[in-house]
Amino acid sequence: MSWFKRKSAGIKTSSSGRNDVPDGQWIMCSGCGETVNRREIEKQLLVCPKCDYHFKMSSTRYFDMLYDGKYEVFDDDLIAVDPLGFKDRKAYADRITTTREKAGMNDAAKAAVGKIGNHELSIAAMDFSFIGGSMGSVVGEVVTRAIRRGVERKIPVMVIAQSGGARMMEGALSLMQMAKTSANLAKLQEAGMPFVVLLTNPTTGGVTASFAMLGDIHIAEPGALIGFAGPRVIRETMGQDLPEGFQTSEFLLEKGFVDLIVDRRDLKADLTHLLDLMLT
Repeated sequence: MSWFKRKSAGIKTSSSGRNDVPDGQWIMCSGCGETVNRREIEKQLLVCPKCDYHFKMSSTRYFDMLYDGKYEVFDDDLIAVDPLGFKDRKAYADRITTTREKAGMNDAAKAAVGKIGNHELSIAAMDFSFIGGSMGSVVGEVVTRAIRRGVERKIPVMVIAQSGGARMMEGALSLMQMAKTSANLAKLQEAGMPFVVLLTNPTTGGVTASFAMLGDIHIAEPGALIGFAGPRVIRETMGQDLPEGFQTSEFLLEKGFVDLIVDRRDLKADLTHLLDLMLT
């Protein structure tokens, strides 16, 4: 009865790590590697209940978390164009269309105004799900208009940074957003209104090199990757290795680049307290 016997050992795959639960009900945490229930993570504002790892959160979820009830969304109609006719594996215009349909938003940033505690607050929140939260002309315009809203209404401004950097498909136009946003922040400072930045995972590239490091207060989520270039580029440029974890929010807090590290579940209360202190 040799047909019932394996003639060769072949390739054996262990079933010990197999996921036997329905798709979508359980998530493997990138922080601790444990499998956790999706509903439990949702209750904890997308924070792992076992190790406090902070999963990426969408711009709309940040608005829902921070604002007291209703808020007004702005500039949701802005759509990126393809000024360079950029083509790589796929034309940029086609990629924008596909990503808009998949992500359910027009670009990598949204803006809103609402109440938090006793204060009206203008927020521009970036979203990593849209081409890695990259900053093109639309993102720069959304952030700029959120800042201008703060100037016009005499209210504080907050930016929630979550980005891989400038969007290379728009060339120099993406880099120009660094100057545009920074110039408008100078006007906000002249108006005497505070600017708060929340640094989430990751905040890198041209976003870090512009408005993300110009806040009056820099708050970071735990374990966030924050930096300009990647470790390999820095190592090759400087010709030496840097300390392990040198681009984490904890390291940057120690060196003074970050003012506070705040658990997402405490963010609303802490932000309300900060605004009370700065505006009274």
